[in-house]
Amino acid sequence: MGIMAGKRGLVTGVLHETSIATSITQSLLREGAECIFTHMPGEKMERRTRKIAEGFGIANPWLQPMDVGQDADITACFERIGRDFGQIDFIVHSIAFADKDWLKLGRFAATPRSVFLNAMDISAFSYQAMANAALPVLKEGGAMIGLSYYGAEKAVPGYNVMGVAKAALEATNRYLAMELGRVKGVRCNLVSAGPIKTLSASAVGGFDSILDRIPQVAPLPRNIVAPEVGDAAAFLLSDLSRGTTGQVLYVDSGYSIMGL
Repeated sequence: MGIMAGKRGLVTGVLHETSIATSITQSLLREGAECIFTHMPGEKMERRTRKIAEGFGIANPWLQPMDVGQDADITACFERIGRDFGQIDFIVHSIAFADKDWLKLGRFAATPRSVFLNAMDISAFSYQAMANAALPVLKEGGAMIGLSYYGAEKAVPGYNVMGVAKAALEATNRYLAMELGRVKGVRCNLVSAGPIKTLSASAVGGFDSILDRIPQVAPLPRNIVAPEVGDAAAFLLSDLSRGTTGQVLYVDSGYSIMGL
């Protein structure tokens, strides 16, 4: 039996085969979890997520459209979960967005207000909004995780407004951990993954140079791969991490510990 046997939960962000959420799903399924999914509204997005889920052997996967920029969509998602399942054990928040035109070297200071606010809304506020909407259906002692990056802690060239949004996400995680832990014993943690080639990562200016830098500096002289993030996520969502909340778990070959 796997460490997630008997647990059911929601996974967001399964958009592509290379998505980190896809690797998280793979790890969760391997460990015995049942996964249900959201997708961005639209038939094309539904087909994309369905195809990935079915590729994992999930017959007739549970799918729900959800635009986290719309409160009504978030509410509708968790109301349906309540109707269909009663309660769930975990939530994976794998959602972030910033206009790629502003994820370039030398383009942070001029970031427009609308771009800044949109990045904060989708990448950070949505984590809080989902937690609040999910509380009635999240089991006592349940868990939720999100995805961060080292650019939340240090200035990474080209990461720009996304780094600010990830910093807000990390603060949001701490406050949610404090509140939800006392209310319902729910644990909230983040995985801070090293750079991985995904569709979203390709929008960051200078991303290839970041990939080149890690093997030169990190204690483990290599870049990580998505399944390593998936396994860390499975640990944080399992009972093996039952005493851990409000934390950021770095899966980055140790790069984040280095001073030079």
